[in-house]
Amino acid sequence: MSSPSPVEIDEPTGDTELDQDNPWIVLVWNDPINLMSYVTFVFQKLFGYSLEKATELMMDVHHKGRAVVSSGSREAAELDVFRLHEHGLWATMQQD
Repeated sequence: MSSPSPVEIDEPTGDTELDQDNPWIVLVWNDPINLMSYVTFVFQKLFGYSLEKATELMMDVHHKGRAVVSSGSREAAELDVFRLHEHGLWATMQQD
């Protein structure tokens, strides 16, 4: 019976950089269609924000033109953007 022969394994060197899933942010943009009360309601419904926090974010959208409403992995941001679009809000995502 023969013994197994040794196998060489290539291991990455220290200069190899892994592609990390950097945090992504979800932005909601101001639009002339949705009422401020509706935007506040959507923020509470989708993200579980308190009335105070949802109102603060809505006011940022209204006065500054946009607000960051969530952050996380790319997949989570894609889902949040999709859900916001389903509710009629203009949302985008970008790497933070």
